[in-house]
Formats: sequence, C-alpha cells, structure tokens
Amino acid sequence: MEVQLPTPDVTHEYWTMYFDGSIMVPRSGAGVVLVSPDGSRLRYTIRLHFLDSNNATEYEALINGLCIAIKLGATQLYVHGDSELVVHQVMKESSCKSPIMVAYCQEVHKLEDKFQGIELHHVPQKDNDAANFLAKLAARRDSSSSRVFINDLHEPSTRVLEDSI
Repeated sequence: MEVQLPTPDVTHEYWTMYFDGSIMVPRSGAGVVLVSPDGSRLRYTIRLHFLDSNNATEYEALINGLCIAIKLGATQLYVHGDSELVVHQVMKESSCKSPIMVAYCQEVHKLEDKFQGIELHHVPQKDNDAANFLAKLAARRDSSSSRVFINDLHEPSTRVLEDSI
C-alpha cells in the first residue's frame, strides 16, 4: 500500500515588513511598511496617544505591524527593524530587564505563532528609512498623503500585571 502525502502548498509567499518607532516629545509614533509578494507597498503610520519609552515605541511598531500583516492574510513574513535591542530580545539573544519589555516580548511571540514562517532581522538605520520617515510623520501628527494609512492607538498593546512587578 502506498501512502500519499499532501501536495505542499506553494501559494504562500513571503511578505516583507519594515518597522520603526519615533519619539518627538511630547508625542510618539510608529511606522510600518509592508511589501506584498507581488511588490506592492503598503505604508502605515500609527499615532500613539500615550506616553512610552523609545524601546516600547519600537515594540508598538513591531506588534502593530504584525497585526496588520495578519489582517492582510500574510502567513510568511520577513521582518526588518533597526532597534537592535528589540530584535535581540525577541530572538532571545538578549534578556528583557523590565516587566514591560517582558510583556511586549511575550505579545510578539503570541503573534509569531499566527504565521507559518517568520524571520526577524536587525538592519542598519539607513536601510530602514521608509519606516523611520513614517514613524516621524506619526509622531509629529503631520497629515500624510492619501497613500498612507493612519491608525490611532490610544492605549499600549500590552499591560503589565500588578503582581508581576
């Protein structure tokens, strides 16, 4: 008796995501660029309406970008960010020191499980300029062109439970 294996699904192709966060006191924002397998670029600004640290802002960019990619149906994703700390914490090359960073990192890992394949890479800032531009645009609350999606986030993507502090 011959056992037939299912034919591998080759229709899923990798999307690419670039993310960045920016703080311009008193405001902060995040920028995300998603590139579909056919090369289409989708640009997002996320205006953060709460106080955040620089690292938390980077995590907000990553988490919101992953959520957008999931909503768009991406199942395989290459992720690029210029925050060495965030990339290393998520890749478990560096430990999280504060409870809020632990909570953010755990949220990223929950979202990673929704993909069939995901890779996270640190890139130099010069290779992340489109996401950086969008993050600054969001932080300044500048109006953007019609080709940029604007999201408003009124509370952090994660919370630290009181008893974990």
